Amino acid sequence: MRRTVLKSLLATAVMAATATMAGLPAAYAADKEIVIGGSIPMSGVFAFAGIGIHAGIQDYVRMVNDAGGVEGYRLRYVPEDSAYAVDQSVAAFKKITSQNKVNFYYGDSTAFSKTINPELERAGSMIMSGASFATELNDPEKFPFQFIAGPDYTQQFGILLRYIADEKPGARVAFVYSDTEFGRDPIASSREVAQSLGLEVAIEIMTPPGAVDVSTEMARLRRARADYTIFHGYILGPIPEFISQARQLRLDTQFMGTFWTMDNSTVMQMGELADGFMGVMPYSYYYDDSTSAPMLDKIREMRPEYQSVPYIQGFLSAMLYAETARRTIAAGQEMTAVNLKTALNSIENFDTGGLIGVPITISGNTIPVGRIYRADIQAKRMVPASDWIVLE
Repeated sequence: MRRTVLKSLLATAVMAATATMAGLPAAYAADKEIVIGGSIPMSGVFAFAGIGIHAGIQDYVRMVNDAGGVEGYRLRYVPEDSAYAVDQSVAAFKKITSQNKVNFYYGDSTAFSKTINPELERAGSMIMSGASFATELNDPEKFPFQFIAGPDYTQQFGILLRYIADEKPGARVAFVYSDTEFGRDPIASSREVAQSLGLEVAIEIMTPPGAVDVSTEMARLRRARADYTIFHGYILGPIPEFISQARQLRLDTQFMGTFWTMDNSTVMQMGELADGFMGVMPYSYYYDDSTSAPMLDKIREMRPEYQSVPYIQGFLSAMLYAETARRTIAAGQEMTAVNLKTALNSIENFDTGGLIGVPITISGNTIPVGRIYRADIQAKRMVPASDWIVLE
């Protein structure tokens, strides 16, 4: 009898610890729940983003549970480290979904999103978003149970090109991109967008993702006489080298970047070269006080130190999961993949509390919204250079 009681107490303690680690009070561990799984790159080359994403999801889950949950359900977050490796991400997915009734899943990459898509369709029980902004995923027929918590890469180019067309009609634009699937993603489709806006794509330059010597490419860029140069498919290098050589050559072009280059800490690594660098950002920065942002205020209360844009993306993803679940439950429907995606696509003029500076509508598989920011090296911040731009 004594051994039986001790085993029972031990099992109860383990369940309580598990519930607490997941952001749930132990008393609610056996109650109705909404489960968020995640292949999160907490180690490896993408850990700088994964750590922020993980913290953002975790914080939103805790915030919702502390406020009473979603329509009587508690959120539970079940992450596994993927190390940004497809086989490890798939293994994490299989482990998490075999042990939990998962409603939402966060994936770490385009490759994982494409690989796991047949599994999502077979399961029919969850929808997924993730770190990828790949244009290919913005296809509700091919990827019916996936979405992007922001604009895809072609839409990011579209936001930049609309800004350019307004600032300098008929401008000459250069596309500089990495020789990767990530880098090539928006290039062909963005040529058409530029043409429709009356812009001229003066040159396209492709480099290895880790290029060090860009002198040949710089000579080509100089001859193209582009008014604006958009980088894509890089995190940082070789962007500083391009800017440095352009300044030495007194080349008058405005350099711009897309999401994965635009975290404040990434841009500021360029030092003085960053001054005036511009780019598109789907979310408000942690410190942005240009408009009322009550959700950013809550984040700043929880975490007084700067939080990266991957943190904001993870936080927003969890917010959209919770809102999707709320709509499904409130409608009296079962949380199947079809019902969840239908509920997600019913989101219209939704207030994110300032995480995105305008109300959002989820169109297809994306949120086609962004803002242009400019680096202020004196303030060590990205500051708004445009209003929020919403693509039709």
